[in-house]
This record gives sequence, C-alpha cells and structure tokens, in this order.
Amino acid sequence: MSDESPPAAMATHRSRTFPWIVAGAVAAGLVLFFVGLRSLPSRQAPLPVLATVPDFTLTSSAGRPIRRGDLLGQPWIADLMFTRCAGVCPRLTSEMARLEEGSRDRPGTKFVSISVDPETDTPDVLAAYAKKLDVERDRWFFLTGEREAVYELVRAGLLLPAEEGDPQRGEDPVIHSSRFVLIDSLGRIRGFYDSRDSEALLRLRSDLRRVDDAPVS
Repeated sequence: MSDESPPAAMATHRSRTFPWIVAGAVAAGLVLFFVGLRSLPSRQAPLPVLATVPDFTLTSSAGRPIRRGDLLGQPWIADLMFTRCAGVCPRLTSEMARLEEGSRDRPGTKFVSISVDPETDTPDVLAAYAKKLDVERDRWFFLTGEREAVYELVRAGLLLPAEEGDPQRGEDPVIHSSRFVLIDSLGRIRGFYDSRDSEALLRLRSDLRRVDDAPVS
C-alpha cells in the first residue's frame, strides 16, 4: 500500500504527465509550422537572363515570314533539326512533341524548330515533315531561310553550335546541338536543356511555367 497521501499522489501523477503534454504540444506546433511553410508561395530566385535573341526573319513551313517580333509576348522553346537527320533530330523532335502536348494548358507558348540544312529543307519539305507529326502550325513553327540568316540566328542568337559534318566518316551532313533553348516573352534566353537528360527536361517544364507566370519586367 502506497504511503503517499492523495494530494501527493496527484502531484506525482501530474509531474509525470506534464512533460508528455509539453512534448505533444511542441510536436503539434512543429507539424503546423511545416504545413504552413509548404502552403506559402514558392520564392525561387528568378532564372538568369543569359542573352537576348536578336532580330531575325526566317520562313515557316506555311511559307510566311516569322520574325522575332512575332514571338514576343509569350515564352517559346527553340531547337535545331533537319529532315535528313538520322542522329539527334528524331529524339529532339520527339521530346519537343511531348513538350508541346504537355503545355496545352498554356496555349500562348510557342515552339520553334530551325532547320540547319536550309538548302534542302524548303518550306514545302518542312510542311510535309510537319504534316507527318500532325503539329499545330500556329503553335509549332518549322523555320528555314537563307543559310547566312539561319546560321547567324543559330550561332550568334541562340548560342548553339552547328557545323558541317562529314558523311564519308559516317557523320550526318550537319552536326548540331541537342539542347533546347527557353526564351521568355521579352525575347531573352533563360536556359539551355539537354534533350537527352530526363532531369533537364523536367527542369525545362518547370522553368517554362516560371517564365510564363512571372510578371513581365
């Protein structure tokens, strides 16, 4: 039989349960704190401005001129390709199609594929190529033009490498970058993304939303 009096026993019980009450309250507070943090809007640093795409005029697969000004006001993603390409182009085009399909909820976003074999890829050739892909012509542009204008935009504007290949050595007629370029609504380059890297493609999708949702400044 305990020799503690009833008041003393109650005091002992309270002293034993009090730390558990405090611990439970602290744990509940921490849970509420972290839930609150997750509900706060993300404050990611803005994407860097890497360069500004200069003015250009090329020709679309529909035969009409496409200029830098036609693409201002909405973000766009650019890549390089040519219809005779057996190297990186099929993958680039396939990934571009997935990007286009995955952004249907953002109809303002444009996609621009530039042929680095403009002598072969006339508007009619590009139109046939685009038809096989069943693309939206007012959203995904396949561009060609004078060789000098094309390569000026590719190298000096989009900062992508492209050079003649040697078919005698098993190379494609043109060797070019396999990266996508993200351009914002002001015509500024905000990122480069390797089409062969799944993490880079996920980052591109995220960054596209960021530049699309960011206030214009």
